Amino acid sequence: MRVSDDLVEKLLTATGKISEEQLKALREQENNDKKPLQDVVVASNTLSEKELTKLYAEEIDVPFIELNAKELHKDILKLIPERIAKQYRTVAFDVDQDDVVLVAMEDPDDVPAISFLQKQLGRPVRVYIATESTVQAALDQYDDTNVGTELAKVMAVQDEVKEDEPLDEKDVAEDSPIAQTVNLIIDYGVKAGASDVHIEPRENFVLVRYRVDGILREANKLPRKVLNSLISRIKILANLKIDEHRAPQDGRFKISVNGHIYALRVSTLPIVDGEKVVMRILDESSKAATLEELGYWGAAKAAVEHAIVQPHGMVLVTGPTGSGKSTSLFSVLSMLNNPGINISTVEDPVEYRVVGANQTQVNPTAGMTFTSGLRALLRQDPNVIMVGEIRDGETADLAVQAALTGHLVFSTLHTNNAATCLPRLLDMNIEPFLIASTVRIVIGQRLVRKLCPDCREEYAPDDAALTQLAKSFKLHNAEAMKHLHELEGQALEAGIGAKNGSKINKASSAELATTEKTISKLWKPHEDGCDNCGHTGYRSRMGIYEVLTNTTKVQQLIISSGTSETIETQAISEGMVTMQIDGLVKALRGQTSVEEILRVTSSEA
Repeated sequence: MRVSDDLVEKLLTATGKISEEQLKALREQENNDKKPLQDVVVASNTLSEKELTKLYAEEIDVPFIELNAKELHKDILKLIPERIAKQYRTVAFDVDQDDVVLVAMEDPDDVPAISFLQKQLGRPVRVYIATESTVQAALDQYDDTNVGTELAKVMAVQDEVKEDEPLDEKDVAEDSPIAQTVNLIIDYGVKAGASDVHIEPRENFVLVRYRVDGILREANKLPRKVLNSLISRIKILANLKIDEHRAPQDGRFKISVNGHIYALRVSTLPIVDGEKVVMRILDESSKAATLEELGYWGAAKAAVEHAIVQPHGMVLVTGPTGSGKSTSLFSVLSMLNNPGINISTVEDPVEYRVVGANQTQVNPTAGMTFTSGLRALLRQDPNVIMVGEIRDGETADLAVQAALTGHLVFSTLHTNNAATCLPRLLDMNIEPFLIASTVRIVIGQRLVRKLCPDCREEYAPDDAALTQLAKSFKLHNAEAMKHLHELEGQALEAGIGAKNGSKINKASSAELATTEKTISKLWKPHEDGCDNCGHTGYRSRMGIYEVLTNTTKVQQLIISSGTSETIETQAISEGMVTMQIDGLVKALRGQTSVEEILRVTSSEA
């Protein structure tokens, strides 16, 4: 998309968000940088690429589409041959019921290109406009290059290297084979949607593994002789000491892939066979997800929305490492973020950047612990405080005192479920009446893999399966089954699984899978998966939740030192949906499988 300077100026003025002085400054910057005004506007964050493209779409009366490269169906994408797609910067992303191909383009004014596409496809097309970065990300989906093949080519020039040779600067330079290897490993991780990259030394080779949708997958084995230079190159990128091999180190660096900025958090650790590196991949370009996008619905969503707008109190999120607690807090803080509120955090590590928030990194060697950081934050006139984790009684006591003195406090604890969190605070010597009066809600959560909508299969459970379901999810009587049916109906009304259909797989979850007496159908992954899910049967992840509201009766149980079981029983009687039941409802809606729910909630089964 190339927009004339005059039109960009017109679009900016129409927004009403820019003054004459600001426009004049942008024009001066345009002349100084010798760049089009459109590029200057985006580079200066006056408007994002998406905002500018949407304004342009409205001006030329062409619908805007926000492409998600990871959700594109390859069968539809390849309706347009790769060569033609890249030549005209266009991608096919859907086919409607009238067999019209929906295509996204950077330049929808390219009439010859549209005419050529219609002839090529032999059917009509409907044109949408998309941002340059999302179109490029979609075009990259054509690339079926095997990372192992590419790495083998790069490694072929490393044959002369010996493992114990001292490193030379040229071995880890920007254009060296090792630098290319690191770039390939990271690029593949980003394109595969990995959350972590593991580079692990073994006795005779170096193993590269990726964590995709929470599951580690082995990808490649590299020659053992490249270990030292590989680790050194990553340390240089992360600004770590390359001559320190006996102590763990932590660092961070950023890369840009398809217009998205990714931050890689690097951790090194000495192990028996050498030095291991794990890189956490964080997409800094991604916006915070809404509660609906995270998977909240019904009473749980309403409870969270009510708690986070209170002037003071505590909101606690519980779950094991990797259960999405930071993502939930990032979304909530982003919802609260506005110029009239001072949001201050102390975290270890700072995973997500919240523009406008004051985020502090824990650094124990410098004396910056959660306790000292929280104590300092209280002198910084905050409205909202987020403590990355409550690990001890002193931090818990400070957090409770902050909630008592007019602050809204968010934090996390490592407990199995929401109800266990309250007795855990008692174990930290927090007075029961303080817990009862400060805690607003406790959220328990896990992450589960979503079924691939293109190849998932529906089936009718037999009597043995229904018996096992009743045992696993405590559906022992007609009342429990009736309640499950009601919950599924509420979930459908809230949109859970309503849009789970696929142009490729016609199996639909638009209808209820239960009656008041039984479960009539369930969903499972296809045994061999498909190209769109990497032949795993699953694609992407979502959360399952339980939200315990600190009601008057729950407060009475806390003050009387009630057990987590009695607190949970009371919360369920007042309408709390447990994680397992929330997961089962989402499985009934075709979003995941029963086996996946049991896998992540087995300790509660």
